[in-house]
Amino acid sequence: MDRAANLALLNEYVRNPGLQRHMFAVEAGLRAYAIKFGEDAEKWATVGLLHDFDYERWPNPPDHPLQGSVILQQRGYSDEIIYAIKSHADYLPDCPRVSRLDKALYACDELCGFLVACALMRPARLEDMTAKSVRKKMKQASFAAAVSRDDIVRGAADLGVDLDEHIAFLTAALLPIAAELDLVPEAGAAGGE
Repeated sequence: MDRAANLALLNEYVRNPGLQRHMFAVEAGLRAYAIKFGEDAEKWATVGLLHDFDYERWPNPPDHPLQGSVILQQRGYSDEIIYAIKSHADYLPDCPRVSRLDKALYACDELCGFLVACALMRPARLEDMTAKSVRKKMKQASFAAAVSRDDIVRGAADLGVDLDEHIAFLTAALLPIAAELDLVPEAGAAGGE
């Protein structure tokens, strides 16, 4: 499927701008990893963009992502894309993460949400945000409390990437779409922590 079809599906099912931005962030992260690993960037980006498209209508497990997988199958998405999306749910024991794509989605999902939360706290947003500052925020249990730190750490380990490098890589992947994520630096904001 092309991005226009993916966006049409997203817009059909997702009204929440915050959820849409999250999906754009994960799309950017997966596209960047696909390029790094020499994989199919459009396929990986599709998985990132659509991984939560059913969440707004069916937020409870296992409806999310199983309801979405039925819709994707009806619309002709490949088994590989559907499986990767299903595999990001820890509560589906028959969908373990086996491929690099499966593992990349899991590694990017929670961390992208956390990076956006961190960036929103900084006048410079994503610019000059360091892995050290993100790791510091990870230690604050009350900050972005819904984001599982264990999932972030496990995701990087399962993908076989150093956590600090993973944080820096995803931050760099999000920079080009900062405006789409509402993460444009405040006027006069300097970088740094």
